[in-house]
Amino acid sequence: MDMEVLGQEQSSEQLDLEEISRKISFLDKWREIFSFHRLGTNNTTPQNHEGNHISADENEDGTGIPQPKGQGHLPSSGLCSIPNPSIISSKLGGLPISLAMAMKLRQILFGNTIHVFSYNWKKACFRFHDPSSELAFTLEVGKGGARSIQMAVQGSIIKYLLFTRKGKDCNFGSLCEISKKEQEQALAAALAGILWAAGAAQKATICLVSEDTYIASTADYSVDNFTERLQLFEFLEKEAAEKFIYDHLQCFRGEGSHGVILFLYSLIFSRTFERLQMDLDGTTTQLLQPNAGGFLCRQAVLNMILTGRASPSVFNGCEKGRSQETLHGVLTRSDVGYLRWGKDALEDDRLSQVGSMLKTPKLPIWLCNINGNYSILFCTNRQLLSDWKMERLFDLYFYSGRSSQKKLVHLTIDTHSHHWERDQQEEKHGPRRRFSPVEMAIRTKWSEATINWNGTIPFF
Repeated sequence: MDMEVLGQEQSSEQLDLEEISRKISFLDKWREIFSFHRLGTNNTTPQNHEGNHISADENEDGTGIPQPKGQGHLPSSGLCSIPNPSIISSKLGGLPISLAMAMKLRQILFGNTIHVFSYNWKKACFRFHDPSSELAFTLEVGKGGARSIQMAVQGSIIKYLLFTRKGKDCNFGSLCEISKKEQEQALAAALAGILWAAGAAQKATICLVSEDTYIASTADYSVDNFTERLQLFEFLEKEAAEKFIYDHLQCFRGEGSHGVILFLYSLIFSRTFERLQMDLDGTTTQLLQPNAGGFLCRQAVLNMILTGRASPSVFNGCEKGRSQETLHGVLTRSDVGYLRWGKDALEDDRLSQVGSMLKTPKLPIWLCNINGNYSILFCTNRQLLSDWKMERLFDLYFYSGRSSQKKLVHLTIDTHSHHWERDQQEEKHGPRRRFSPVEMAIRTKWSEATINWNGTIPFF
C-alpha cells in the first residue's frame, strides 16, 4: 500500500515537472518573439563555429532573435530565417564607418536615423538561377523593395553578357549556356560598372561587413548590428574595383549576405553625399519610401543605377515645377533604358512620363515598371535602336522575375502592320480581349506595335 502511494506521489511530481517545463518552454517562445520585434533586452553576443562575432540580428539560427545559452531554437520558417552575412577580416584595410557617416546614410535613405531595413531587404542578395539552363543568366528575385534594385542590376548583367564581354557571340544561346564562373564574372562586372558610373568614372566605393563593430547605439541612432560593422574600400580604377568585388563575391550573392543592402550602401558612397544633394530636388529628399511595413525605392535610386545620377524624375533634362522649383530629369542616354506603364504610387502623374533619353537607350535593354512590378525586356540585336530598318519586325525577350517563370517569354514586335492586320491579330483571343500591361508598356515606346506572344499566354 505504501509503495502504491509513493508511486502516485512520484507520478504526480513528474506531471508537475512536465507542466512547469511546458510553461517555461511556452514563455521562452514568447520571449523570443518579443525580442525579434525589438521588445526584448538580451545583450548577449554569441560566437559562431568559426569564432566570428554574431550580432543580435545575425545569430546562429539566422532568425535575428537573440538565443541565450541552453535555450532551444524556434522551428525554422521562411518568415524569419536570415543566415549570417559573409564577414571579412577587420585587418583587410578598409575605412571603418563612423557615427557621422552612418547617420548621413540613414538620413538619405529613410529621412531619419531611427528606421532600419525590413526582413525582405536583409534577405535579398544577387543569386543566379542554375547554370546552363534557360534562365542561367537571370537573378532570383524576391519580394519587397529590394526587387527593383535586383532587376535594375539584371539589366546590367544582360548588357555585359550580350554586348560587353569579349570573345562571345551576341545571341540568346550564349546567355543560356553560361557557367557558374561566367555568372560570377558577369555579376562582378555589372556591380563594378554601376558603382564606377555613380562615382563619375573617377572612383568606386565598396562596402563590406567586418568582424568588428565601430558604432554604438545612441539616443539619435538605432543600431541594426550590420551597418555599424561596415568597412569602406575606395578604388580609383574600375578594373581594380571589379577584381575586388569578384574576390569577395560571396558578400553580395551568398544567402543572408545582405547583398542588396551592401550594394545600395556602396552606390551611395560611390556617388557621395555631396553629389546626391546636387542630383536631388525639392520633390525627393530621401531615397526610400515606407510602404506596407517595408520600403520601396524612389525613382532616384533606379536612375542612379541606370545613368549614374540620382535624378528624381524620368523626363528629359530639367523643367519648372508647380511651385517654380527646378525639377531634375535625365540628361543623357544610358546604356540600359526604362519603360513604365500604370499608376506609380510614389510618383506624381505629371512627373511619370518617361522621356526619350530612357525610352531610347544606347543598347536594347529596358528595366520595366509595370503597375509597380519590375521586369526586364531586351533584344539580342545591338543595332535595333541605331538602325530604323531594324524596328520594322524584331524580337524581344521578357523576364518577369516571377518564381513561376521557367523560361523567357519570346515576343515578336511588328511596328508597320496595316490596321486590318493589327485588328485581326489583336482579336485572335476574342473580340473583347484585354491588352496585357506588358503590351501597353511596349507601346509606350512603339505606339502602333502589334505584339505576338508566340504561344505564351499574355501576362496580366
